[in-house]
Amino acid sequence: MTELAQGTVHTVGPDLDSALRSDAEVLALWQGITPLGRNEFICWVEDARQPKTRERRIGRTLDELREGKTRPCCWAGCIHRTDKAPGPWQQAVLIDGKGRAPR
Repeated sequence: MTELAQGTVHTVGPDLDSALRSDAEVLALWQGITPLGRNEFICWVEDARQPKTRERRIGRTLDELREGKTRPCCWAGCIHRTDKAPGPWQQAVLIDGKGRAPR
């Protein structure tokens, strides 16, 4: 079995792993994107609080890979990376939970 490429911070969970391996085209696309791109998709899936949301995001990951996207649409980015500071929007919304970044 081919070793599944991971992200820079996050690793692929069993459900995403299974979904990616279920389609050879999607698997090849996954293996071809950058570790940072994979990390963004994994973080986006892992950020889901409810199983239905996680399932929906996994489905969208497969669709977006087929569409040629290398990062999830409408995702502000992984806040777990240690190689860069979070942007103002990430800090306000994702970390501090304030709803909107100050202008």
